[in-house]
Amino acid sequence: MSRTQLVFTGAYTETPHPSSGLIPGGKGIRVYRFDPDRGSLALCGVTEGVRNPSYLAFHPLRPFLYAVNELKEFEGAAGGAVSAFAVDAATGELTFLNRKPTHGADPCHLVVDPTGRWVLVANYSGGSVCVLPVREDGSLGDATDLVQHRGSSVHGVRQAGPHPHYVTFDRGGQCVFVCDLGMDKVMIYRMDAARGALEPHAVPWAPARPGAGPRQIVFHPQGDFAYTINELDSTITAFRYDAAGGIPSEMQTVSTLPPGFTGQSTGAEMEVSPSGDCLYASNRGHDSIAMFAIDRSEGTLTCTGHQSTRGRTPRGFALDGAGEWLIAANQDSDTIAVFRVDRASGRLTPVGDPLASPKPVCVKFFQDVFEN
Repeated sequence: MSRTQLVFTGAYTETPHPSSGLIPGGKGIRVYRFDPDRGSLALCGVTEGVRNPSYLAFHPLRPFLYAVNELKEFEGAAGGAVSAFAVDAATGELTFLNRKPTHGADPCHLVVDPTGRWVLVANYSGGSVCVLPVREDGSLGDATDLVQHRGSSVHGVRQAGPHPHYVTFDRGGQCVFVCDLGMDKVMIYRMDAARGALEPHAVPWAPARPGAGPRQIVFHPQGDFAYTINELDSTITAFRYDAAGGIPSEMQTVSTLPPGFTGQSTGAEMEVSPSGDCLYASNRGHDSIAMFAIDRSEGTLTCTGHQSTRGRTPRGFALDGAGEWLIAANQDSDTIAVFRVDRASGRLTPVGDPLASPKPVCVKFFQDVFEN
């Protein structure tokens, strides 16, 4: 019996160029069939006509897919959008449902709440977080809330204003965390599920070091620890997490780069293995995945090495639900690459040759949504 899985990639279909305006990128959302016996990917199809679907999220309970449209203008107004699709679980074919504005420019990340009733979106350039209701058929309703961040930090260009880059729920689904790269803060909210609104938490934020630029936060499977990857200084900060109070307490900050590295590099994405023993982080510039062992009792990190992604600018990557495979998206070399995971050590081994895929940004395993 085949164990193949569907893998979806988001991409930039158009990217800005300083002198020539927009330059073409990928054609849209790609779906691949992944064979975990061989570690091979085969392209099944491309959903075209979706502008800049740079980040994807699946509904937690039903076969629906949501993609940000990372744009500065949508339907004549400032801001981007989110596109909703139904997914054919057998073939991966997407059926367009509808599209709604996010009321902020350059939406770069989104998440569906654990009940499947709400989509939360981080508007990077707009400096805001938008809440969209999910209808019974999977389509999206009009926004029910828009929270505008205000503030800045020490980097004169990258942190002149707020830049929410990532929004997610904690493991219990009680608190919402928003990494704001521009303010050097991880904002904390409570979700009012009846109104579809975000309310400030009693502790409204966790600070980052000045100039760090928090980009993403992930939670340990046990729920006791959390980790932020900081884009601007290429570090990871480990927190002990009080799930009952929704309060993170900083424990440790480590570099994602090897000692002695002097080139330009920024942190991008991070993921904890399903076992909770390892954490992986991508470096854009060093073009690698940094590997860390997690102390299961303390939550602290120890770097165990770096694996080249065999391409340039690895932005997103994903682990499969069993923690046996990692697929990385090399945005600037137009490739995706497959790695086998040694579950005992967490080390990565390249498998096959990187596969051509124009301007890939995000990687998502589909079946894992329903099997975990």
